[in-house]
Amino acid sequence: MTETTATAALTDISGDYTIDTAHSRLGFVARHAMVTKVRGAFDQWAGTAHIDTANPAESWVKLTIQAASISTGTADRDGHLKSADFFDVETYPEWSFVSTAVSRDGDEWTIVGDLTIKDTTKPVTIVFEEGGSAKDPFGNLRVGFEGSTTVNRKDWGLTWNAALETGGVLVSEKVKLEFDVSAIRNA
Repeated sequence: MTETTATAALTDISGDYTIDTAHSRLGFVARHAMVTKVRGAFDQWAGTAHIDTANPAESWVKLTIQAASISTGTADRDGHLKSADFFDVETYPEWSFVSTAVSRDGDEWTIVGDLTIKDTTKPVTIVFEEGGSAKDPFGNLRVGFEGSTTVNRKDWGLTWNAALETGGVLVSEKVKLEFDVSAIRNA
């Protein structure tokens, strides 16, 4: 078995899970100055899920994200993103995602839900690929999922930008959200 081969400790991953945020990533990618991509992540967030493989529509996911935990590797940029120009974390410290529909096609799960940023809630659709299951050295049963979606930040009232002298804008409207999730089955 190679390092990239998914493991299968469970024949049925149905159950209730808590996302292990220490081994998961909630990230994003946005274009900067129309020439490069800036990547970042949120360091403080939590989530729970219920997986029902026999009836995927009974599955659900809930996340809470601490907006001030944004990290792009640059303190000045992080400070600007936390300001009223973007996330206004003083007024809106927590975001949420609550699924409204779940479907499955083999190892691909489609989760539709309401993403709330600041005081705006909009639906998003995220496609996840099931990454396998494992029993870790501590006896925890884990499942993994990877997914992404692209959103327009203006849909959530995140409109700040600056025009470039050469045309275009400083920050792209489209932002790719990336999810690498390791979830532990509840006892």
